[in-house]
Amino acid sequence: MEKAPALNVLGEVLSPCSTSPLTGYFRDGACNTCAEDHGSHTVCAVMTAEFLAYSKYVGNDLSTPRPEYGFVGLKPGDQWCLCASRFLQAHDEGCAPKVSLSATHLRALDIVPLAILEQHALDG
Repeated sequence: MEKAPALNVLGEVLSPCSTSPLTGYFRDGACNTCAEDHGSHTVCAVMTAEFLAYSKYVGNDLSTPRPEYGFVGLKPGDQWCLCASRFLQAHDEGCAPKVSLSATHLRALDIVPLAILEQHALDG
């Protein structure tokens, strides 16, 4: 798997998203992506209780630990590389979390318009 260039939605070098918990398609702490990342794990989001409950409701439980996969479970305040389509879905439902634009991969724009990401931005 060859990583796509590590650029963010601002056209700059991609910033780290989280190393604790360790996130990213490559589990490298950044929302790097590649052609094989069909979920486009490219949006660096700050978890909220509302979003975690929503994600669980729609079938992706991010809050329950899964030690067999080395997954500790997320809690409010954790940063995580979300699938771009899940972020857009949460936005459409009114429960999207805040995002770090500097840590959100440029490929997120294939799915989520920049204007929507900017509405939820932590940073500029």
